Amino acid sequence: MTPVRLGLMVTTLAAFLAATAGTALADLRLCNKTSSRVGVAIGYKGADDWQTEGWWNIDPGVCETLLAGALSARYYYIYAVDYDRGGEWGGKAFMCTRDKEFTITSVGDCVARGFQRTGFFEVDTGEQASWTVQLTEQTSGGVDSQ
Repeated sequence: MTPVRLGLMVTTLAAFLAATAGTALADLRLCNKTSSRVGVAIGYKGADDWQTEGWWNIDPGVCETLLAGALSARYYYIYAVDYDRGGEWGGKAFMCTRDKEFTITSVGDCVARGFQRTGFFEVDTGEQASWTVQLTEQTSGGVDSQ
């Protein structure tokens, strides 16, 4: 069953993380700015093939590191579900997921391999070393990337 799409907006913001104890941090982070608990999956091009991983369970008002270290690609893909109200943040980049914790290699033939085919939204990091994605609520539907 597909969740009912809420009027949800995704805003991506470049975040240069401050130096801590003399060491610069660089990560892909996601901040849940909604009033709901969310589940998050990520997709990215690995060394040899596409990878998808999930689930990060993120409480309202909490930020979580999805990938630690300097980003090695310009584009990453995110899919998130609203556990409390049944909405989703998705897009047109289809990748494989499953209901339980997963790491899946390759994005082809998802259903034939026993996975779900899920639409992820694209995050363009502009080749920055760090990036933060903010999940937010809004009254008119859509996905917004900045």
